[in-house]
Amino acid sequence: MSDLIVIGYEDHQTARRAYDEVQRLQSDFIVDLRGLAIVDVDADGKTHVDTPKRIIGTSAVSGALFGMLLGLLFFVPGMALLGGAVGVLMGVLSKSGIDAQFRDRVEHLIEPGHSAVVIMAAKITEDKFGPAMQQFGGTLLKTSLSDSDEKELAEELAGQG
Repeated sequence: MSDLIVIGYEDHQTARRAYDEVQRLQSDFIVDLRGLAIVDVDADGKTHVDTPKRIIGTSAVSGALFGMLLGLLFFVPGMALLGGAVGVLMGVLSKSGIDAQFRDRVEHLIEPGHSAVVIMAAKITEDKFGPAMQQFGGTLLKTSLSDSDEKELAEELAGQG
């Protein structure tokens, strides 16, 4: 099972510091990342995504799944990458907790000029992760993907590849 966490910030600098802290927590084995990104929305409403060069232990399937989730959460209106698979994938996501309501909450979280840190984690040591991230504030949204949902999404992605 993976946790999908989106933490919204009102400015890029705070989001960048939080993003760097998540990478430090990964190196300290406090979080086992499957994906990490910082998403910035500029004043014109254009979305920019930055991800670490490499996340230790992340498989190609996990990376593709995380990339697809980022696309569906932040680029749905203009997304052509998945073509006809979008409907099927959205159905699987809706069952998993990443439904329209969650996507709407994410969309409203990062308005122009705001940023978010997006984390997909296989495991989090909550009693250490929470206090380490609390210093940055922000608005936290969280949902989970079961192992079966992840497998179904990966199979859908493979079928579209």
